[in-house]
Amino acid sequence: MPARNPHKAACPCPATHGENTAGRGEPETGDNEEDTDIIKSPSDPKKYRFIQLDNGLRALLISDLASAGHSDSESSDDEEEDDDEEESDEDESGDEEEDDDEDTEDEDEECAKDKKGCTEKLSAAALCIGVGSFSDPEDLPGLAHFLEHMVFMGSDKYPDENGFDAFLKKHGGSDNASTDCERTIFQFDVQRKHFKEALDRWAQFFISPLMVSDAIDREVQAVDSEYELARPSDSNRKEMLFGSLAKPGHPMGKFFWGNAQTLKYEPEEKNIDTHARLRDFYRAYYSAHYMTLSVQSNETLDTLEEWVKEIFSNIPNNGLQKPSFSHLTDPFDTPGFNLLYRVVPIKKVHALTITWALPPQNIFQRVKPLHYISWLIGHEGKGSILSLLRKKCWALALFGGNSETGFEQNTTYSVFSISITLTDAGYEHFYEVTHLVFQYLKMLQQLGPQERIFQEIQKIEANEFRYQEQTDPIEYVENICENMQLFPKEDFLTGDQLLFEYIPEVIGDALRELTPGKANLLLLSPDNEGKCNLKEKWFGTQYSIEEIDAKWKDLWASDYPVNPDLHLPAENKFIATDFTLKTSDCPDREYPEKIQDMEQGCLWYKKDNKFKIPKAYIRFHLISPLIQQSPETLVLFDIFVNILAHGLAEPAYEADVAQLEYKLVAGEHGLVIKVKGFNHKLPLLFELIIDHLADFTASPDVYEMITEQLKKTYFNLLIKPEKLGKDVRLLILEHNRWSMMEKYHTILKGLTLEQLLSFVEQFKSRLYVEGLVQGNFTSKESAEFLNYVTSKLKFLPLENKVPVQFQVLEIPTSHHLCKVKSLNKGDCNSEVTVYYQSGARNLRDYTLMELLVMHMEEPCFDFLRTKQTLGYHVYPTCRNTSGILGFSVTVETQANKFNSEVVDKKIEEFLVSFGDKIENLTEDAFKTQVKALIKLKEVRGHSTWEKKWTELGRSPHPAVSL
Repeated sequence: MPARNPHKAACPCPATHGENTAGRGEPETGDNEEDTDIIKSPSDPKKYRFIQLDNGLRALLISDLASAGHSDSESSDDEEEDDDEEESDEDESGDEEEDDDEDTEDEDEECAKDKKGCTEKLSAAALCIGVGSFSDPEDLPGLAHFLEHMVFMGSDKYPDENGFDAFLKKHGGSDNASTDCERTIFQFDVQRKHFKEALDRWAQFFISPLMVSDAIDREVQAVDSEYELARPSDSNRKEMLFGSLAKPGHPMGKFFWGNAQTLKYEPEEKNIDTHARLRDFYRAYYSAHYMTLSVQSNETLDTLEEWVKEIFSNIPNNGLQKPSFSHLTDPFDTPGFNLLYRVVPIKKVHALTITWALPPQNIFQRVKPLHYISWLIGHEGKGSILSLLRKKCWALALFGGNSETGFEQNTTYSVFSISITLTDAGYEHFYEVTHLVFQYLKMLQQLGPQERIFQEIQKIEANEFRYQEQTDPIEYVENICENMQLFPKEDFLTGDQLLFEYIPEVIGDALRELTPGKANLLLLSPDNEGKCNLKEKWFGTQYSIEEIDAKWKDLWASDYPVNPDLHLPAENKFIATDFTLKTSDCPDREYPEKIQDMEQGCLWYKKDNKFKIPKAYIRFHLISPLIQQSPETLVLFDIFVNILAHGLAEPAYEADVAQLEYKLVAGEHGLVIKVKGFNHKLPLLFELIIDHLADFTASPDVYEMITEQLKKTYFNLLIKPEKLGKDVRLLILEHNRWSMMEKYHTILKGLTLEQLLSFVEQFKSRLYVEGLVQGNFTSKESAEFLNYVTSKLKFLPLENKVPVQFQVLEIPTSHHLCKVKSLNKGDCNSEVTVYYQSGARNLRDYTLMELLVMHMEEPCFDFLRTKQTLGYHVYPTCRNTSGILGFSVTVETQANKFNSEVVDKKIEEFLVSFGDKIENLTEDAFKTQVKALIKLKEVRGHSTWEKKWTELGRSPHPAVSL
């Protein structure tokens, strides 16, 4: 599929976001109207105003009064009117290649983490500085990233190290930051009533940060821990290796992450004063005229303008010209490019990445030529690259394009890459796979740009923009402040989302760059072990370099023919054209209502009369007792779901690109089918899925391919400390749970296609189906979905009810220690979790536990990370394990720094000290947190499909996915 505009990585980490070509705007005149130059979606009720301060900082003010659940008047200062609250969710994300649905835990990991808004949404702000890791000094790699960490550590006006975090936690907010190649972004959200004070505290990061020496010595350990956590990521390792191929002296070759070696030990050996250099870097680059700011709140534009001018005018302007790297063109025009790199991955995976380095494409943002090309390269329908590769059982997935991150698109070059997940057979035929890619590109070059294709993409994205869901304010302002660095004022809201102009010459020029003679090949495989004699300096990636096979090089230099089975996609029948809002045929309800109830299943329904957009969400849970009978049935179920998804990939891809999303989830007790998008064509997609389920079959080749890949998937889960720890914890707690290790051993022993087909027939013969339909459908239309399922599958009702939760073991009252050795011998990362079981869940205890964790978050971070420097990820968690309440404290650390006993002891020290704090908790502080949690409980989703399935008493589980 096309790789475009991925979710931005949370920091603090050197996430890579993009290039820097700031568009200039004029100072706002100060009237009360929104800025008419800014193009917004017709369905967007917010008002916007652009201003530029005297110090050069540019700001976009966003007034969200129209969606607030109150009048336009200012709120009272009375504590009883505390506004929106939310609890921040510690980021546990891995690299981009991680599977979101690998988790099989029946557990509410963070009870209070849902950040989807409420009657009055949180206020939020984001600030982007047009300087990043490209500006790191040669003798202090990672300094830009380190400075991004350090400005959080107190200011002249607010000197407490974790004062800002503590303030946000108290008032339901969160904050984060990220460092890119040419930009650095900071963002936060908080309850509206406390937004102005939060803005003032936050602005001090850029006005007068303390950055004291003692804090530097401690925070460098957090940067080092973050680096160690990043090292086992294959995507990070590939990126670091790719950067090392750049010309000597080009910033692409810099070590952006930084670690203790580059920021502490080497500087000490060379008598470099890191403290002084940090302050020099701050004075040089944290300048107001490099900054763009976006703020969103339920305030008038005049109020927001007054606040921004009052608070942010004090940011200094150094008057210097912003650093530019646009003269450093062709960074990969070197002898080290256009070769074959074999790499040993951390995961068990075969993957081929074909990469081209193009001239910077950011100047063509209104045409987006790489997006057009990636749309075709990443297509999965008939005539596509992946369609042919799947038929040959050579590939499972393909991603093509430019992720629009700073590492892949900046002012010096733009990357275009095609990454293919290969099967064992595909790895053996990787040159043939590469040749098929080159044939498809040759076909595109011969045909030239197609206006029909461009207009189809344009139409799909325009529909999505017009009827887009409301975005979490903190994500929205983060995106906007970065857009302000990239696009002219009129495109602040649209520049990263829409195609504006069809200029075939621009697309054609980019296409002509994608030739075999300019491509670099990178082949990942565990089979490369022992064949790679080189090692990348920072991540330790083992690799080798060789010339591309002469036979293939000669073929690609010739006028080779194009496979006749390759062709452009047909016209997309899934593109919505009817956006009529349905008239309700039943009374409006606050929650979904059961409208069908029979032996075979039931259906819940809710009409969207709030958001009033032509979209809907459908979710069906096909429950069966067969799945949990043994490790064999669990593995067969995983194989079944993955083969079903594999078979749907081609026919359902057109729906996917037409903004109709679907997901098949191998839950603990059944198959979960989820579809959402424009309701006009949504039934076509749902029926397609049910039809494939009813007519399920599997060829021996496909069965073998999926089974081999599932072995790799299980192994890749087990080598992650956090996944392994979670699997073992649940194995201990939940009665009759089968572990991932048992599943892995089962699939290694081998299962047969006959066993699979027998299992599937049994699974489909007896089921209980529970469905939910929400959005722009009538109740009569919604009932047809359950009718379609029962008529197509023709199953009998279950003889007995299936429990949707495991029974949980009551832990004896004493201290229990379980140690599990990591399966990845080369990974020093470890996880220590201290878990406390409370008892059967009831509403009062559940709420008290949430309050406990909310009080605990900031002190936990301050003690275990800031002061003890145990690791980068440190967090308490409220746990609901199959209905049994508990909480835990987790520290992700490195075994080469702290052994598990030390970390366990420090966690206990924290809990003792926290116990003292709770004993001395004042009534006022308790009431403040209670009011914050009340606001959280008043949360309403931004869209019709954000009402969670748990409203129906269900807790389905993510699939083990390929």
